[in-house]
Amino acid sequence: MRLVVAVCSVDYEGRLEAHLPMATRLIMVKADGCVAIHADGGAYKPLNWMNAPNTLIENEGEWEVTNPKGEKLTIRIEEKLSDQQVEMGIDPGLEKDGVETQLQVLLADRVELLEDGLTLIRREYPTAIGPVDLLCRDVRGDAMAVEIKRKAGIDGVEQLTRYREFLARDSRLGNVRGMLVGLSVSPQARLLAEDRDLMWREVDYDDLREREGRTLRLF
Repeated sequence: MRLVVAVCSVDYEGRLEAHLPMATRLIMVKADGCVAIHADGGAYKPLNWMNAPNTLIENEGEWEVTNPKGEKLTIRIEEKLSDQQVEMGIDPGLEKDGVETQLQVLLADRVELLEDGLTLIRREYPTAIGPVDLLCRDVRGDAMAVEIKRKAGIDGVEQLTRYREFLARDSRLGNVRGMLVGLSVSPQARLLAEDRDLMWREVDYDDLREREGRTLRLF
């Protein structure tokens, strides 16, 4: 990860236009190419960002970040206060709580409940940025990345977006879709998922447990 502290302004051009006036900010460039601009406050949420895949061009006093969708992030740097590289290594991913782990197990056995004709490729599909909860194949042959949360919010959408964009680099998977699944999905997460052409589903934990109990097993 590259961490740059600089006095800078930021302009975004894309689905809308946004401007951050000149101020001291932290610019993070992650190993997957994601660029995020943070202020000294506001917890984890960046002021602006560009997810991978993208192209970063560094000119004297100005960075240009563009992506295949035609979005553009222009960072004008007045003064660079710090610029360092930090080797983070491979992240093991977020540890699921008991309910999320059980949901993952239950849904892995019956992914067709999420969408007709869906079949499981692998549970905990490994990637360099963490494991995808379920990787499936739909009736058209497209891959489907499924992210499972107990309470699905905007964080879940962001995580699923990163997984889908990373998986899309693997030509063996073909077209990659994404679905956010939770016992509840917040209204904000629903809107953001739909805006990013991602699906979302709410499931009933007790119903899944009952279905498991009705399934005949050899052992």
